[in-house]
Amino acid sequence: MNEEMMTIYRRFFQMPVFTAFFVLPLAFAGCGGRQGAEGPQAAALPALKLKPEAALVVQEFPTRLEGRVNVEIRPQVDGILEKIYVDEGALVKAGQPLFRIDSRLYREQFNQATAAQHAAEAAASIARLEVDKLAPLVRNKVVSDIQLKSAKASLQAANANVEQAKAAAQSARINLGYTVISAPVGGYIGTIPFRTGSLVERSGSKPLTMLSDVSEVYGYFSMSEADFMQFRRQYPGSTLEEKIRNVPPVTLLLADGSPYPEKGELEMVGGQFDESTAAIAVRAVFPNGNGLLRTGNTGRVRIESRHAGALLVPQAATVEMQDKVFVFRLDKSGNARRTAFTVKGKSGDRYIAGAELKSGDVIVTSGLGRLQDGMPVKPVFSQSNRK
Repeated sequence: MNEEMMTIYRRFFQMPVFTAFFVLPLAFAGCGGRQGAEGPQAAALPALKLKPEAALVVQEFPTRLEGRVNVEIRPQVDGILEKIYVDEGALVKAGQPLFRIDSRLYREQFNQATAAQHAAEAAASIARLEVDKLAPLVRNKVVSDIQLKSAKASLQAANANVEQAKAAAQSARINLGYTVISAPVGGYIGTIPFRTGSLVERSGSKPLTMLSDVSEVYGYFSMSEADFMQFRRQYPGSTLEEKIRNVPPVTLLLADGSPYPEKGELEMVGGQFDESTAAIAVRAVFPNGNGLLRTGNTGRVRIESRHAGALLVPQAATVEMQDKVFVFRLDKSGNARRTAFTVKGKSGDRYIAGAELKSGDVIVTSGLGRLQDGMPVKPVFSQSNRK
């Protein structure tokens, strides 16, 4: 080794340690640059290949039940409650007596009105006789025509008094009939807040009772705007009425979670959304021949629909952003592309995808937090999803 090389050698080994560490990375920089030129390595992530499947969509809505007819039984006349014919909870038929109010005052009023009617009819008969008596005398010019005209006017007044008396008698008869209160429809008797001897009034704040016809019951519930839009897309038909007819029978879940044995039908959707809740009212009707359901019961209405050939996307494989739902779909080059799709419904923990996703598309199902749009992915399929 010549003198010049020995000098360089001694200087290198005499330099500080940190300088040596700075020089060494520079020596290997060329090797690292060649590795980066090959591009980022594809991440191996679980993936799913979409294929058509049968799907069951289940929606449940809290509901309150009401009888087909709910009637407040109120008195039409004032008086003392003299008789209660039924008990609370009793099943009654249409026309069956329920209550009786003391009728003595109204019977006297009816008798007076009837007597006044008879007196008016008698006065009308006398007036008619007077006309009949004067008519030939006028024709024979025995009396003047003025007397006959006056008699005819008196007859008209007498006939008017008869009509007025008849109306008063009819009104008294109606009031007398109101003293017996009968069931306008068949159904079950509700709470009776009055007892025999109570004073009841037409203008009272409380009804005598509530009568519910529960041969059928209505289940009222509300749909949000999003649920309603999904409902409209879900069933065939050009009008809302046709879509309702195509909804399969619905199930009523009782308060204890057990299903009611009779299936129901959707019957009505409200005409407008409630401004305060942004929801629309819907009504289902259920048969109740056994009388198990009553007005005031609560539960849940379950609506089920089956879809053939649906593309199901696990909710865990999606990302929600600004009211949109995205998946990472692999393109032909194996790069993950963030793709928005329409949710047509839910089947368990999976979304039913709209037309934006196709059969055969591959989506990433896990590790979404590490993904960025355009990143290469090596899909790892489960054994059941390889084909």
